[in-house]
Order: sequence, then C-alpha cells, then structure tokens
Amino acid sequence: MYYKMKNIFDNIDVICQIKSDGSAIPLKFRLQNEDGLFETYSIKTYKPVPKQGTRTTKDGIYVSNSTEIFECRVVIFGTERTVRLYYSPKIDNRWKLAI
Repeated sequence: MYYKMKNIFDNIDVICQIKSDGSAIPLKFRLQNEDGLFETYSIKTYKPVPKQGTRTTKDGIYVSNSTEIFECRVVIFGTERTVRLYYSPKIDNRWKLAI
C-alpha cells in the first residue's frame, strides 16, 4: 500500500532502463489513486542529482552516498512538474517519490 505524507510516496513502482555501465534511466512510475486504481506517469526528461554523501534532503528523505536521486519532468493533472525519484539499492532496494 502507498501512503502520502508531506508529498512523499514510499515504495512506488518504477520502470527503468539499465545502461551498460550499471546506471539506471527512469522511464515511468505509477501511483495508486484514492479509488485504488493505478495511474502511470511517463517521465519526459530526467537529470541525475550529484551525490553529496549521507544526509537528509530538502524533501525530508534520509539518503546515503549509494542512493540514486533523479529530478524528473512529468505531466501530473495536466501540469508539467518537477518531481524527485529516490532509489536506494543497498539500503532497502525501493523507490520513493517526492512531489
């Protein structure tokens, strides 16, 4: 189940492409709406955020140096917005979304 707290969605589904160097390219993610239906969002553009060590981000998410952070442009409710995807393969192998 997904929960929303301070515009953070935990444990979301992400479709990504893995490049030959092992880095990920996020392509789509999906969220469950109030009616329990899944909505899929395509990522128009993305930019990897440089790693800055272990810290708490401006979104309130604790990250380590192994956490991948992507700033992505998506269309949500008819408006293009910037969101951040967080992926922690060494900590819990889950994706988080900050809107």
